[in-house]
Amino acid sequence: MPDVQPLVSDFVLKLKRRKVEGSHAVARQTAELLRSVVSQHRMGSSANQAAALADAVRAVGEQLIAANPIELAVGNIVRRVLHIIKEEDISSTAVGIEGLSVTVDSDDEFDSQHDDRPALSAAVLAAHARNALRAPSLQTLLEDIPVSPAISRTASSTGDSDGKSKSGDKSSTRKLKHDVIAAIGDLIDEIDSCYEPISEQAVELIHQNEVILTLGRSRTVKEFLYAAKEKKRSFRVFVAEGAPKYQGHVLAKELVEKGVQTTVITDSAVFAMISRVNMVIVGAHAIMANGGVIAPVGMNMVALAAQRHAVPFVVVAGSHKLCPLYPHNPEVLLNELKSPSDLLDFGEFSDCMNFSTQDGSPLLNVVNPTFDYVPPKLVSLFVTDTGGHSPSYMYRLIAEYYSADDLVVRRKSTA
Repeated sequence: MPDVQPLVSDFVLKLKRRKVEGSHAVARQTAELLRSVVSQHRMGSSANQAAALADAVRAVGEQLIAANPIELAVGNIVRRVLHIIKEEDISSTAVGIEGLSVTVDSDDEFDSQHDDRPALSAAVLAAHARNALRAPSLQTLLEDIPVSPAISRTASSTGDSDGKSKSGDKSSTRKLKHDVIAAIGDLIDEIDSCYEPISEQAVELIHQNEVILTLGRSRTVKEFLYAAKEKKRSFRVFVAEGAPKYQGHVLAKELVEKGVQTTVITDSAVFAMISRVNMVIVGAHAIMANGGVIAPVGMNMVALAAQRHAVPFVVVAGSHKLCPLYPHNPEVLLNELKSPSDLLDFGEFSDCMNFSTQDGSPLLNVVNPTFDYVPPKLVSLFVTDTGGHSPSYMYRLIAEYYSADDLVVRRKSTA
């Protein structure tokens, strides 16, 4: 795929240099790149066009994942796209080259109206099936959410290709590619709009005069708290500053500008303040298949404090952060070490750097981990764009998004 290779190389370089900030931006740009890969892929004369298309996605996915293994959102989106290809291929196989039309008319009416009814792609049908997987804790809220307009968009965009698909295998492969591109577009829309369905659930979780504690800064948490404020909820937020980057200071300023009563505390003060808190609401870097959470460093301490004082520990995150891997999988890097300069001023500590033991190793060492792992037993509730779920329920969502044979993204060898 010569036309898309410069885009792949450029994004790989950005991932290696950590130029893309935040899992949301990484997920969106990964999906956009893979849509370009699918669009530029030449559908040859191979009998299994879906396998060839999936292999092209795997080839690019391998490069992206290797460029930044700690950013699990990259692998999540690659696996989502591979799952989309499988869904569309199964749909095409099941209905032949004529596509699938959804109708409630009689057999006689079907013959005369078939061409006027658009096809529904397998990915869209699966997406609406996922919307039905709602945990009881937030079901009453979610029942008021209207059906996603993705069906009408995808249906209208694929309607033209249905009529052409009757011409034979060539049109069938063209339709597969078209449907995959449309489904990836829906995935991008899902990533872009993930904050809204999450925030809509804030009014059910945050009650009048409650005290909320959070750590650092998460845009999902910020939008969640904004939504509660807009619903005239009166509450107070304790923001642990999130050393060493102190992103909690940024969140505190944003909340104050929205009129939320906010108190900044040090990370070490969490245990001292947790007894005054009604609920902990935090974001996540990734949600693992076992319901565990990879989150900014210091989060496990917050979760332990919440458990000790029987305070609900709620994690808010978009579905693009759901990872089908387990913490013990070799493909998962649970942490990375950042520069010691975030912690120490080397000018101030320059004299200490000269001291060493008899074997030459330095006496002063600095460890600056990026993430914590929070086990599922410490999490009370996950709030995602599909609703509220307990940690033990996450495997159900993951089964809807990913295929079991795509957990390891590796291009299949060709003889």
